[in-house]
Amino acid sequence: MRFTFVAHRPGKIKSLLKEHDISKGLLAKIKFKGGNIWVNDIPQNAVYVVDIGDVISIDIPDELPYDKLAPIKHPLRIVSEDDHFLVLDKPSGFASIPSVNHSNTMANFVKGYVMAKGYPNRQVHIVTRLDRDTTGLMLFAKHGYAHARLDKQLQKKTIEKRYYALVAGDGQLETKGEIIAPIARDVDSIITRRVHHSGKYAHTAYELIASYGNVHLVDIRLHTGRTHQIRVHFAHIGFPLLGDDLYGGRMDLGIKRQALHCHTLSFYDPFKKEQVTHELGLTNDFDKVIMALEHYK
Repeated sequence: MRFTFVAHRPGKIKSLLKEHDISKGLLAKIKFKGGNIWVNDIPQNAVYVVDIGDVISIDIPDELPYDKLAPIKHPLRIVSEDDHFLVLDKPSGFASIPSVNHSNTMANFVKGYVMAKGYPNRQVHIVTRLDRDTTGLMLFAKHGYAHARLDKQLQKKTIEKRYYALVAGDGQLETKGEIIAPIARDVDSIITRRVHHSGKYAHTAYELIASYGNVHLVDIRLHTGRTHQIRVHFAHIGFPLLGDDLYGGRMDLGIKRQALHCHTLSFYDPFKKEQVTHELGLTNDFDKVIMALEHYK
């Protein structure tokens, strides 16, 4: 895959490429695994000094698949796809990546898709993950360079994900709120988390969209990305998610998984050089719960 840049100042190629998130590791891959560097269509090396206006092109070698990740044929709900990114609508019931307990995952499905399509880059690069029973928008990069560029945005917290959740609890839920409370592992579990002073900083913002008695639809924005953050934070303020038996959510309203759905994903596409936003509506199980609650108001 070829990428082209125009030098805006004199300097070594490697220094100029670093400004475009070309790492030392990627330069080594280009040098030793079949890639090339060109300046004005003449082959050069990474320490060659270019001048203003020189055209630098890099050929990044294709990525071989990881043998340990098994490809699985499974239909994907594709929201958007181009040469660099794949955005999916993830259903509930599937983990993002394989683990001791999960082998039938979104990563397996994407590898199956990539292999079936015969794409030259066959490694799976997950940019944003979702819990097993959380639905909605999930972002994959289609090659390592695209992943590296999005990693920079993750570090700067400029990739925005917003969620819908159905929560229930006694008392009044404010129309807007900020939940800032550190999250740590639970003392007697490797799975569950809790709010505790020993944990890592976590920040969740929300806005109340609608109320159905003591059940509320909220729109949530994450400022940090801790494990189970939304679930832990809303349980902490006394409004656990419907269907979330792990954190005390109600199980009697027709939804048997945590009522959490990633409805908006926004990031800067460094190849198109524009902000890209994808949106999804509510899932069928959300709609059914809301319709039943409205009926019995």
